[in-house]
Amino acid sequence: MTLGDTDTTIRQRRQLADAAIAHATRGEWEAAVEANQQLLESGPDTDAYNRLGKALAELGRNAEALEAYQNALARDATNRIAERNVARLQVLSGAEAGARDNGKAEKASAASFIEEMGKTGHARLINVAPARQLAPLSPGDSVELALDGELLLASVGDVQLGQVEPRVGTRLAKLMKGGNRYEAAITQLEREEVRIIIRETFAHPDNFDKVSFPGSSSARGGGVRPDIRGSALRYDDDEESEELEEEQEEVEELDTSLPEFSTEPELEEELIEEA
Repeated sequence: MTLGDTDTTIRQRRQLADAAIAHATRGEWEAAVEANQQLLESGPDTDAYNRLGKALAELGRNAEALEAYQNALARDATNRIAERNVARLQVLSGAEAGARDNGKAEKASAASFIEEMGKTGHARLINVAPARQLAPLSPGDSVELALDGELLLASVGDVQLGQVEPRVGTRLAKLMKGGNRYEAAITQLEREEVRIIIRETFAHPDNFDKVSFPGSSSARGGGVRPDIRGSALRYDDDEESEELEEEQEEVEELDTSLPEFSTEPELEEELIEEA
């Protein structure tokens, strides 16, 4: 193979990779499968195997998805994306048939992932379901919220995910009893960590002066910003986003206030010398 042929092959592989990513971003999973398969025809590629596994899983072709992830793991035994998905799909293959009505959960609307100040918040689930029940689910699945006394429970179809942490659940339970309504979706799903985004869809007139998520706003109807953490399109590790959140919290805790200078000359000189 000449140098020119090598350059052409590299360029074609790059174009196919870009096309595969673009198709996945738009949810065009059939086209994503085809693009990744074409890329793999010219040689094995760990990222292409992972993308192929994601696309196949979205189409419900779990056996083929498992094989793709296993191929990625065979090339890179330390690849966490492939490792996590192989484990998930192996559990899924052993799950009872018919546990879900059609084998695939309903995806939440895009509006569920738009954060509106005071009306949208995030919550961690506690007392989560066993891994076998969580295996068929994925970020982006629509979540139903239901009251059980003072507890706020989250479920997807017949699968009860767990209980919304009391820090959030207790307040929302009171508002729901007062007539408020909410929708939710999964944003993070791991063996022992499940997080959801919750959005207020209706505020009862009696609750109009009560903000659903006071930590995000001091008044109802604030600004709007998109939230892409843990979205259905993201299938790599969530550790990076968690680290960014921790760094953000640390920055917010820093004391950025300036010392108050006295109008008395002596005190001002002491402060300057100390600085």
